[in-house]
Amino acid sequence: MGKDLSEAIYSGMNDTRHFADVPKLDVEVLKGPIMDGFGRYLKEAVVIAERKPVDVAQVLKDTKADMLINYLPVGSEEATNWYAEQALNSNCAFVNCMPVFIASDPEWASRFEERDVPVAGDDIQSQLGATVLHKTLMTLLTERGVVIDESYQLNVGGDTDFLNMLERERLHSKEISKTSAVKAMVPYDFPVKIGPSDYIPFLHNQKICYIDIKGRYFGDSPLEINVKLSVWDAPNSAGVVIDVIRGVKLAMDRGVGGPLTSISAWAFKHPPVHAPASVAKQWVEEFIKGKRLR
Repeated sequence: MGKDLSEAIYSGMNDTRHFADVPKLDVEVLKGPIMDGFGRYLKEAVVIAERKPVDVAQVLKDTKADMLINYLPVGSEEATNWYAEQALNSNCAFVNCMPVFIASDPEWASRFEERDVPVAGDDIQSQLGATVLHKTLMTLLTERGVVIDESYQLNVGGDTDFLNMLERERLHSKEISKTSAVKAMVPYDFPVKIGPSDYIPFLHNQKICYIDIKGRYFGDSPLEINVKLSVWDAPNSAGVVIDVIRGVKLAMDRGVGGPLTSISAWAFKHPPVHAPASVAKQWVEEFIKGKRLR
């Protein structure tokens, strides 16, 4: 807190790989209300600054911010709803990267639409992460006529995201978000289990996922796919969020408010409308060219 953003991003437990030198930005890191943003495991690892929280809505107005990007820890239900309210109060677009349902919630969506304020979400889907890989495999198998019998996806990592998710009570929305993203690619019900499984400190910002899919093809012949994917989590997420920021800015420049269904379907696990990656990409390209409103 109090540091320039260029210094703060390399402080404390921010332990992703260094891939860019950031010059001084003259942007001070400010403290907002915490509410339920810190679970019990994060409280043991991170020191909370002893300073008064700022008036978030007023800061957004004073700085003429285009959008508020929500990257609060998983399980921050109260805090995410509060920050979404601050975005509305300051006519600031809201990008919800966390698994608390804002853009995909009809009540929140209608409020943003009434105010003509763009909202995109929910729960960011990495450039090539566990969910998008799992979804793509499910789409491929379904299109090739394979009957899927069961599937699971287990994830481990070493950053504060996985430390926070040791608190299982905070995972309800996360598990719904990831599971619904995969199930939406298959036109029938099947047993599936998806979720974070453990925190391994020495992995740092690396995330490892294990995907298993069992199914049957011609003649009821059995098929099984086992996949391991290892990535650096922060840049994997950031590359997609950059595209979301551009999409939201386009909507603002065109005076479009409410949930942005095209960029949300492409970039998030729990969007207002699910679509296969190829369809979502087409929607985004049509939106960029102005052929699609949202």
